[in-house]
Amino acid sequence: KGHGIEEHFDLPPDVIDIKMGTLSKTIPSAGGYVAGSERLIEFLKHEARGFIFSAALPPASTAAARVAFDIMEEEPWRVTKLQENYGLFASRLREAGFNLLHTEAAIVPVVCGETETAVRLAHYCQQQGIFIQAVGSPVVPEGQARLRACVSAAHTTEDINYCADTIIEGGRALGIID
Repeated sequence: KGHGIEEHFDLPPDVIDIKMGTLSKTIPSAGGYVAGSERLIEFLKHEARGFIFSAALPPASTAAARVAFDIMEEEPWRVTKLQENYGLFASRLREAGFNLLHTEAAIVPVVCGETETAVRLAHYCQQQGIFIQAVGSPVVPEGQARLRACVSAAHTTEDINYCADTIIEGGRALGIID
């Protein structure tokens, strides 16, 4: 259903004291949130630099996030479809020999090695009509450059397979995988 770590590990809702999330990944907005007890929130308001030196979210971003959460509740098939798409994409790339680190999220790191190699694979994919970005050093450790692939519930099975096929083909051509 998309309820995070509590759902993933089948935990009761009051077990985790600090709940944090981003609104710029699965939720198409900006910013993030921290939820917790009133005492925790008061502490963070006075001690957390990220809170002290930041601005409130624009109303449009807040509204977009609220609507996205509502849609996730009202249309759970979207979360299921996203999980299915991620599963297909990740299994195809892992079976081909790519390292995806330990992700279980819809933003998939496809490790390529050196920054130049990741940039070349991203360029190859872009030439095939796939929008994907390379992330290299110093953003990630040297030798751990990667593609940042974003899987969506809106992707069809054909989209997922085409993207995986393209990354695999490019990865073989560049010697990232055998």
